[in-house]
This record gives sequence, C-alpha cells and structure tokens, in this order.
Amino acid sequence: MSFYPQLVLDALKHVVHPGKGKDIVSLGMVEDDIRIDGKRISFSLLFDRANDPMVTPVKKACVQAIETYIGDGVEIRGNIFVKVKPREVKKETPLLEGVKNIVAIASGKGGVGKSTVSSNLAVALAQQGYRVGLLDTDVYGPSVPKMFATEDARPYLEKVDGKDMILPVEKYGVKLLSIGYFVSPEDAVVWRGAMATNALKQLITDALWGELDYLLLDLPPGTSDIHLTLVQTLALTGAVVVSTPQDVALADARKGISMFQGEQIAVPVLGLVENMAWFTPAELPENKYFIFGEGGCKRLAEQLNVPLLGQIPIVQSIREGGDAGTPSALQEDSVTGQAFKALAEAVVEAVEKRNRELPETKVVQITRK
Repeated sequence: MSFYPQLVLDALKHVVHPGKGKDIVSLGMVEDDIRIDGKRISFSLLFDRANDPMVTPVKKACVQAIETYIGDGVEIRGNIFVKVKPREVKKETPLLEGVKNIVAIASGKGGVGKSTVSSNLAVALAQQGYRVGLLDTDVYGPSVPKMFATEDARPYLEKVDGKDMILPVEKYGVKLLSIGYFVSPEDAVVWRGAMATNALKQLITDALWGELDYLLLDLPPGTSDIHLTLVQTLALTGAVVVSTPQDVALADARKGISMFQGEQIAVPVLGLVENMAWFTPAELPENKYFIFGEGGCKRLAEQLNVPLLGQIPIVQSIREGGDAGTPSALQEDSVTGQAFKALAEAVVEAVEKRNRELPETKVVQITRK
C-alpha cells in the first residue's frame, strides 16, 4: 500500500483537540511538512506554546489515528514533532491616530512669551486653512484659557466605545485643552510631580482631538517631569524653541535645544523663534529699538545649526490681545499679524522638510544605565 499526504490528513481529521472541541486539521495545527519515506510518516504539530499541556494527549491521539485509518505497518511512533506557532505581531495604533504632526513649543526659561507664541502660531495656522489643536501642558501655570478668553469654558464629555472622552474647547478655529478648564482660576494647583504627570496623561489619552494637521503642545519652561512624560507618551514630530535676544535667555534656550537633541530624547528641533526681537512703537511702525540686544537668536541658530523660524517684535497690541483673549494673529494686516503669519509658514515648511528627510517619529524609551 502506498501512502500520500492527503491520506495522512484524512486520518488526522479524526483527532479532536480536547480543549477546543474541533479536529486538529481544521484548527490549522498540522504543519505543511508531511514527509513519507516508504512506510515511515513524519509531520509536525503546531501549538501556541512548547509547554502546552495538550501536547502529549494530542500526539498519542495522532499515533492512534494514523495506525487505525492507515494501517498497523506504518512507522509513525517517534516521528511526530512539535513546533510553536509564530506569534502575530500586532501593529500598534498611534495614540493620536488622526493627528498628522505633533509640535512642542518650548523655552529654556519663563517669561520669554512662549505661550503667546504658541497661541498666535495656532491661530495663524488655522487662518491658513490647517486643522489645529493646542494643548496647554503647563499644569501648574496654565495660560491658554486666558489667551483665548475661555476661562469659563468647561469641556463636554462624549462616550466613545463605552469610554468618556473629553471634547476640546474650540475658538478661532483652534481646538483647545488645558488643565485650566478643570480647576478654578483662583486656586493654586498644588500637586506632586506624579499627580501632575498623571493629569497631563489623561488630557492626552482621553481627549477627542479628531483629525488634525497640527497639534501644538505649549510646554512649561525649563526641563522637567512634564517634558519627559510628553516624549514618553507622544511621538513628537519636532520641537520649536522660543527665546528672547538677551544672553541669559539664550543660555537657557541652548539647554532646551540640547535636551531635545540629546541621545535619549532625540526629538528633531525644527527651529528657534526670537520673541521680543525689537520694540516698535505703534505711531512709528518702521522704527526698531533693540532693547534686549540685536540678533542673539540668529547667532545661536547659526552656532547650533538650526533654522531661525521667525522674529516677533514687541508691540503693545500683543500684550493687549493676550490679556483680552484676542491673539494678535487675528489681525493679519498688522505688524504682529504679518510676523505670526510668516512664522506659521516657516513652521509648516520646517515640518514638511523634517518629514521628507527624517524617519517617522517614535515614542521615546528612556532607560537608566
């Protein structure tokens, strides 16, 4: 009698897996490696793991089925091997799947106008037709609600797949989220580091941002737990560092750039923004007074080989707009409106260049040596 693979498979269809109640052929447990050499038959069985408790009883049942349905003369004992099924590697879905670019707006020190730049950049991008979100990550000193005159806003919740998701506040075409929407403006946020980072994670993971071209992250000044939490939670497209021209601010800006460019963080620095570059009186719009020094950020950008994305002058309307919740970028024909429009265009160009030339961003894995 001659043997052939289908005869073996037909015999093995009589072997039912004790735990799954189906035959091992339909379960895909018989490897496609049946070998027949005269009366000798060999093949492999696929199990989820090598120490599966069903290995021995299934092998015995296979021997019995082969001998019963093919014949006693067949040589099968000792010729059934066990293999472990290769595990399917599930492709992880990005945390914010609908967000194309995540850009951190950072500064080495406080008081350089980082939140002003973040707010106006968000508005300028929205005015150019981009879908924009702005996340205020400064848990201890949130400023976005004030910048957009939304202090009294309270985000709604929407249930998605059984989970309550936070709907960002919207104004001037920008989706906004801040811890300031969940605490009283008069109350100081006194939280330990872990509480602050957990609150920030919840703002990120439980927010329903939808489809965005740009999600801007308004970072707190310096380098802290918040910064590490962000790079370990989100894959940042890049970072924009804001500074003023004077030496003390530039020294801290250098540290901020160094943090992003460090070996463990390795987030691309898209460029540097010089805020308060010069003072221009409203009645003398052509005049420039370099009260904090001239060209400091330009020199730093050249030294560190990063682009200078823009220079924003000191104009009274910027301060007034920030206090009133009407960002200066809304007045596109003004001096500051033109400056923020140019900055938005430069950021878009820098992001597109980064996406063309550098690999896709990954969440940072920080390890201790």
